[in-house]
Amino acid sequence: MIVLLLLFTFFAKNFLTTTTLLTMANTIPDITVVAVGMTLVLIAGGIDLSVGSVMALSASLLGWLMVDYKFPLWLAALGAIALGACCGGLNGWISAAFRIPAFIVTLGMLEIARGGAYWLTDSSTKYVGSSLGWFSDPIGGLGVSISFLIALAVVFVGQWLLHQTVLGRTAVAIGTNAESVRMAGIRTTPPLVYLYAICGGLCGLAALMQSSRLSTVDPNSGVGMELSAIAACVIGGTSLRGGQGSVIRTFIGVLIISILQTGLSQMGATDPIKRVVTGGVIILAVLLDSLRKRSENR
Repeated sequence: MIVLLLLFTFFAKNFLTTTTLLTMANTIPDITVVAVGMTLVLIAGGIDLSVGSVMALSASLLGWLMVDYKFPLWLAALGAIALGACCGGLNGWISAAFRIPAFIVTLGMLEIARGGAYWLTDSSTKYVGSSLGWFSDPIGGLGVSISFLIALAVVFVGQWLLHQTVLGRTAVAIGTNAESVRMAGIRTTPPLVYLYAICGGLCGLAALMQSSRLSTVDPNSGVGMELSAIAACVIGGTSLRGGQGSVIRTFIGVLIISILQTGLSQMGATDPIKRVVTGGVIILAVLLDSLRKRSENR
């Protein structure tokens, strides 16, 4: 991250400025909270490919309740988060209880949630207006939004949950060797349901953050979010094999991706070039992780 900051400071005009840094901070809350949920799932040896669609479904419910039925914001927000948690919990239960690979289960949920988003919004964008705008508006004096502060809180709570609670320690154990955990008499289904439910609930929170920033609810939102979240986790050192990872390092992965994309934009790089470079960084991170593990094994 430091190397990228130095690189873009020299080669991108006006990169290391307060305006640029605050802009980056206020655009990453949604991907940050989704990446935290993805980290917990990956450490437990799972994966959730439905996070982008679940986020769109939660946002669609938010807009449907607020625009069509005039629900108060707090109640619509709770409904969106609860719906995301239910989708995530269902993913975890089906995958754990029936021993079905999470890749397949969450791929099916990806389609179900996206279809549900189109159905709730009648395939159209809903304008939620200024009722959500305060959530992403910069706070006077600080320059960062409430969404960013909440995202930071989620990062620290996620780190605490992973390293200081029974659920977090069980997640690491399941990701390291699920069969040994079962032979030790520990049920693996409830922890996995909880972890996937947390991931889904965070998708609902991310939907609230993104909708407030854009002032609209779009059923097409969140496309590719799962890839960005996995990329942040991998760059932050979370193993795709499970059993190893850190929420704090995932947040650093989010920052690296944000710095990379912002710096390339200021250097005039086109979107295809940005995607190629970002993909290269992800592959490099995976290679370095693999080489480090081989060195540790020797």
